[in-house]
Parts: sequence; structure tokens; C-alpha cells
Amino acid sequence: MKYNWVMTKVIFITGTGTDIGKTYVSALIARSLTLGGYNCRYYKPVLSGAVMRDGVLHPGDCEYVIKTGMLKQIPSDSASYIFEEAVSPHLAALHSGVKIDRYKILEDFERAKQGCDYLIVEGAGGITCPLSLEDDNNYLMSDLIRDMGLDCIVAADGGLGTINSVLLTCAWASSKSINIKGVIMNRYRYFDKMYEDNIKSVERLCAVPVLGVIEENALDIDTRGYKLSDMFEED
Repeated sequence: MKYNWVMTKVIFITGTGTDIGKTYVSALIARSLTLGGYNCRYYKPVLSGAVMRDGVLHPGDCEYVIKTGMLKQIPSDSASYIFEEAVSPHLAALHSGVKIDRYKILEDFERAKQGCDYLIVEGAGGITCPLSLEDDNNYLMSDLIRDMGLDCIVAADGGLGTINSVLLTCAWASSKSINIKGVIMNRYRYFDKMYEDNIKSVERLCAVPVLGVIEENALDIDTRGYKLSDMFEED
């Protein structure tokens, strides 16, 4: 199903792994756009590790991005699948007796774009995170990104090991014909030569720009002269 809404600008936030700061990056991008007067929305196709309170699953990532980004949407309506178990989506779905349906996600994605200027889509885990490994039909996060037709920003740690993890993420994306717009580094330390070299090395080896850096507990992104709006593509 295809909806004919206004041309919303969309970006997919992937990461070099789990707990790398994708939600943090998504929240700060949303916050910046909202403060800039734009109507921004957030969508997370699959969320694991939700918290059960009073018999209701609360999607913490969605709650955090919506609160930090000052978005006008309901957290429970911002994800297609919400699981309590903090494991890979394919395993959480299997243990819950649920089959993740890519077509439901794609329809929800189209709906999420309705009436907003910018839409941030956040993945789960890294770019190869499995959504389904059943019936000889492997469906990974990279397959979903390609089906959505989106470009990606890679969230990465700014410190030790990031060169390898970013290079592997970008290589996989390239093998799947997924365009990487650039990298945003979390937990960045200014005036630290290793962190400064990580930027230079990633840009040289991956041939993508480091679009921004974020210090620990910062409330905004140092975009290094890049325009936040240029990180998105019209969809």
C-alpha cells in the first residue's frame, strides 16, 4: 500500500552494534529539528527490551526520543513490534510466538510519514541484526533498510575500536547497495588525539563523512559544519 503524502524527508539510523547510541542520536536529531520549528516524527520498526509496568509494555526507546525531541506522538504507536525480552528481534519474536511481518512494517512506515517534515527511523542492533531466520528466509535489518529505500546514518562510538566497526558496517551496506550518508560519533572527547584520528581514519577508509560528534551527556550534536537537514533524503 502506498500513501501519497507530502514529500517527507527521511533518514534511517543504524549502528555499529547494540547499545552504541542509536536512540541517543535519534533523540538529539529530533530535538534539533523541533527546536528549529520543524514537524518531526520518529518510528522504530522493532523494539526489544521494553519495560512492563502495571501490565503494560512501555517502549523505553520511543519514550526517550519523544520526550527528548519534544515530539507530538504516542510512544506505543511509534513501533510496529514491541517485545519485553532484551534479545535480538528474531529471537524475541520467536519466544513471543509472533512472526515479524515486513509488509506490516512497510505499511506502518508509510503511515508514519503522514503530515510531517522529517521522519527518523531507528533500527535495532546493528545493520545485520536479524528480524527473521525462519523458513529458510533470512530477513536482516539491511534487507528492511533496502526495502524502505532509505539512506543511513551510522551511529558509532567515538573511541577505541570504532575504525574497524564502522568500516565493517559500511562495507556490508555497500554490498547491499545501501547508501551511507555519514557517521555520527557518540561519547566523543575533544582534544584527544585518538578520537581526532578516528574521524580522519573513518573518513579515509570508509569514504563517508563524519557528520557530527556528541560528547557524553550532551544535549546537541556538533555537526562539524554540516547541515542537519542535508542528512535526510526526500522519500
